[in-house]
Amino acid sequence: MLTVVNEDGTTPSGSSLLDEVVREGARRMLAAALEAEVNAYIAELTDERDARGRRLVVRNGYHQPRQVTTAAGVVEVKAPQVNDKRVDEQTGERRRFSSAILPPWCRKSPKISEVLPLLYLHGLSSGDFVPALEQFLGSSAGLSAATVTRLTTQWQSDHAAFMDRDLSEVDYVYVWADGIHLNVRLEEAKACVLVLIGVRADGSKELVALKDGYRESGESWADLLRDCARRGMRAPVLAVGDGALGFWKALAEVFPETCEQRCWVHKTANVLDSMPKSAQPGTKKAIQDIYNAEDHDHAEVAIKTFAKLYGAKFPKAVKKITDDQVQLLAFYGFPAEHWIHLRTTNPIESTFSTVRLRTKVTRGAGSRTAALAMVFKLVESAQQRWRAVNAPHLVALVRAGARFERGQLVERPEAVAA
Repeated sequence: MLTVVNEDGTTPSGSSLLDEVVREGARRMLAAALEAEVNAYIAELTDERDARGRRLVVRNGYHQPRQVTTAAGVVEVKAPQVNDKRVDEQTGERRRFSSAILPPWCRKSPKISEVLPLLYLHGLSSGDFVPALEQFLGSSAGLSAATVTRLTTQWQSDHAAFMDRDLSEVDYVYVWADGIHLNVRLEEAKACVLVLIGVRADGSKELVALKDGYRESGESWADLLRDCARRGMRAPVLAVGDGALGFWKALAEVFPETCEQRCWVHKTANVLDSMPKSAQPGTKKAIQDIYNAEDHDHAEVAIKTFAKLYGAKFPKAVKKITDDQVQLLAFYGFPAEHWIHLRTTNPIESTFSTVRLRTKVTRGAGSRTAALAMVFKLVESAQQRWRAVNAPHLVALVRAGARFERGQLVERPEAVAA
C-alpha cells in the first residue's frame, strides 16, 4: 500500500513514517503471536469432544478491536476468540481461554507501566502525563490523568500488601541494608527510604522490605526489623550494611545472632574523605589489598601493612579500619564464591543509582505513601533483572551451619576431643 509522505518525512496524520512502520510491524507481530497462541491451545485440546463427537474447543471469530499502548506506540489489536464449551467439574462453570500475551484487561504493556512511576518521581503531575507521553507514543489512549491516578492508588495498595505479607514461608540467609536518600517527593528533607534486600536459600535475590525512615535512626530501623520478625522473618546468617550505627543497634536488638559485615565501598569512601587528595590513590590501593586478599589471614596482614604505612600521618583514617576490623573481615568466613556479593551493599546501590541520579527535589511534593509506592514499583521492576549469587547451591549449606575455611567448605571438621 502506497503512503503519501510530506517533505519533512511525516505522513498526513502528522506522525513520522518511520514510527508508523514500526507500529504496523508491532501490530502484525502481536496479531501473529495471538493467532499462534490460540492455535496451540485448540490443538492441545483437539481430543476434547462431547457425547456426539463434536469438538468442545473451537475458534469463534475475533473480539472487538482495542488499542494497546506499547513501547512502539499505540497499536490496534483484534484478539482471536475461543469458544470453550468444557465445564469445570469443581465449580460447575464454563472454562475460559485467557491469553498470556494479551490478557482481557490489558491496555498497556508492562514497560509503559514502568515509565509512569519514574515520571512521577521526576515531579511530573498526573495531568502532565498525557501530553508528555503522547509525543512519543502517538496517542494518549489509556493515559488519562484519571488512569494514572487509579494506577498510583493501586501501587499504594500493592506496597501496603507487600509490607504486610507473611515472611514465615521464606528464608533470607543474607541481607543487605541501606538507607537511600532520594530527595524526591518525601515530606521531610531528612527522610530517607530504608531498604532490605535478601538472598533466599536458592541463591536468588529478593526485595524484603522498603519503608520510609528518619535519618536512618536506630528506632526507624528497629521498627522495620521488628515488623519483619513479627511477620515470621527468620534471623539472617549475615547482614551487610554501611557504618550507620542505627541499623546495627537495631539488628543487635531484633536479630542478635546475625553476623555483621561492614560495606567496603562505604568504608573506603569514609577513609579517603579523611585524607588529603595526594594520599588518596595510594590509600585506595592499600584498602583494596585488604578486601581482595587471598583469605582472612592475608587480609589481617594487609591491615597491619596499611596501619604501618599511614598510621603515623593519618591515625584517624587508620582507626576507621582497625576499629571495625572484625566486622570488615566477616565475609571471609563464608564461601569464596559469595565474597564478591557480601563485602559491599552493591545490590542496593546499583538498583537505586539510576533513580538517585535522575531525580531531583520537587516543590509541592506528593504524599509520602504515593512516593514510596512509586519507589516500590521501580524496585519491583528492577528485581526481575537481578541475578542470583554465585554458587547458589552453597547458600543452603550456610543456613545449615556448614563451616568454611579460606572460603572452602570443611566437609569433615575434626572431632572435638572428649
